[in-house]
Amino acid sequence: MPLGPQESLKKISAVTAAWQTLRPAKSFGGMTLDQFKSKIQPSLDARAAVTTIENQLIAAQDQRDAADALSLAAVQLVVAGVRGDPSEGENSELYEAMGYVRKSERASGLHRQGQPNPPTPGGGKN
Repeated sequence: MPLGPQESLKKISAVTAAWQTLRPAKSFGGMTLDQFKSKIQPSLDARAAVTTIENQLIAAQDQRDAADALSLAAVQLVVAGVRGDPSEGENSELYEAMGYVRKSERASGLHRQGQPNPPTPGGGKN
């Protein structure tokens, strides 16, 4: 079963550190330590590229969120303008097309509770 990225990096780092610390002048697998380091460099470079892209993604998301806050403030101004416009208002199709519920279509908010059934003697069984 192939190793995941974290396990792969851990293995690459452990082998490199052990070889470099304990037997730097010895060749293994037909390679010197420097040849081995050259061979694993693409893995390290790819990881650095992923880190850069992840950081760029975080920065872009932060920029998006800041821009969205400004955009939503502008949306609120426009919607308030539509609501306050005498020829549009809260009953207009424009207001509805903007994703809002027309005032005339809103529920009144009045909820009548039905009369609770009084408990019957004997636990409700007749």
